[in-house]
Amino acid sequence: MSTTTLPDRVDPGTAVGWARDPDALTVIDVRNPAEFETKHIAGSYNVPLDLLGEHAEQLAARLDRQVLLVCQSGVRSAQAQKQLAGVGMANLHVLEGGVPGYEAAGGKVKHGRYRWSLERQVRMVAGSLVVAGVTAAFWTPKARLLAGAVGAGLAVSALTDTCTMGRVLAALPYNRGPQERTATQVNEQLPTQHPAA
Repeated sequence: MSTTTLPDRVDPGTAVGWARDPDALTVIDVRNPAEFETKHIAGSYNVPLDLLGEHAEQLAARLDRQVLLVCQSGVRSAQAQKQLAGVGMANLHVLEGGVPGYEAAGGKVKHGRYRWSLERQVRMVAGSLVVAGVTAAFWTPKARLLAGAVGAGLAVSALTDTCTMGRVLAALPYNRGPQERTATQVNEQLPTQHPAA
């Protein structure tokens, strides 16, 4: 893997500047299709994290330019960076602050049907389960275990920088977007490598 003088984490203002030259940069959004449909950076490509992980080598072979990895907050794009770097891909950069940060910095985004972000859904489900467990404990003391299990799951999620609840929620029809795409369809949407000079 070659090294690069550019940072591997990029602030939104810098990313907006980079986006002015779309031939030198490919923006890969690793959120699920429904999140992408709701709001995404203009000109970006949607490659959900689960498909990216399964086909990292194909993706690495297809791209030869700077790649800006994007999600809602930066967590999933950092995971994508590790997966792609693991197959030898260089020139990978994670957008700090995700799509909301990019839009706040004046970057052009496209809006579609509104949906809650996956992170917001996780917070809602986790919080609701804790409240339900604590409330039910007034009648059944063992219900406290539900709140404890959710708390333990959140701690493990933070320590491992993964989110099982997020993966489960992403599989729901609400989060799949307008249509399911195969890995081949996702790969074919990406720009091809520049011809050798």
